[in-house]
Order: sequence, then structure tokens, then C-alpha cells
Amino acid sequence: MKAENIPFVNRTFKKAVPSKIIYGDLIQLAKQNYFDAIIHGCNCFNNMEKGIAKQIKDEFPEAYEADNKTKKGDKNKLGNYTFAKIPRYNNLIIINAYTQYYYGGPNDQIQVDYSAVRHIFELLNFDCGGLKFAYPRIGAGLAKGDWHVISNIINEEFYNQDHTLVEWRK
Repeated sequence: MKAENIPFVNRTFKKAVPSKIIYGDLIQLAKQNYFDAIIHGCNCFNNMEKGIAKQIKDEFPEAYEADNKTKKGDKNKLGNYTFAKIPRYNNLIIINAYTQYYYGGPNDQIQVDYSAVRHIFELLNFDCGGLKFAYPRIGAGLAKGDWHVISNIINEEFYNQDHTLVEWRK
């Protein structure tokens, strides 16, 4: 296709602000009040049995209860979130971000939905602005997404938020 045949699209891009990166245990840091909210990726089948979702379910059962108040397998959850406040940890907020519809499947199958990730962070930017957010590599572990793509989405949508990637280290 010749350049003159390519339609021009005028877009105004938000200035992407990179996340801070720290190394440690996300859950322990959150319990010590380093952050106001943890965001973690979930599937739409109320299944928190692996990865950090399992750890969150075990440590903060309120987050699992919030997930279970939704309909199992509901495609409308994709790109949205539920949350739970944890009073025993200074009202820490756990955000269940529905970044993938299903879970499991073939080892090479990408489960994360990049447009869902974008929509969730856009919503959180609007709904919860001003909090100190922390998250693991959402969608890049068990969901097999490309962290470079996901981190760019997060940085674009959280352009005006205080947000931190916590890389696992014990």
C-alpha cells in the first residue's frame, strides 16, 4: 500500500509514565502499608487457585468473597473489576481485575485480553485516582501475556497515578 493511500488518524496520546519497580513480596509489603491497593489479574470463573490469586485468596479471603458475588463465567466481567477493603490492614483495597476470560488451556495459549487490561486501568484511573497502587506482572504469568505490551498499557492508562510493579523476591 502506498503511503498516500494510508488514511491519517489524528490521535492525542496521554504521556505514559513508567511504573516504579521494587523487588519483594507484594502481599507482605501491602500488609505493612506500603500501598493503598493491590491490583491482580483474575479470570471470569471465580477460580483463584494458582499464582498470586491463590495467595491473595488465602491471605485476604474478602477478595475471594467479592469475586464470588459475581456470576461464574460471565463474559461481562472481562475488562471490569471487583474489590474488597481489608479493615485489619488499614483498609487495604484488593482489586480483582478481570483480565482474562478463562484459565488453563494449552501451554502456549495466551489467556490475557489486552483490551480488558486497558479498560480496567482506564476505569481504575477514573474511579480510584490518588491511591498508591501496586501489582505483580498482571497477565504475564499464568495468562502468558507479553509483559512489554501489558506494562505499556498500564503506564499509558495510569499516566497520572502512583503505581508500582512488585517483582517477586523473598
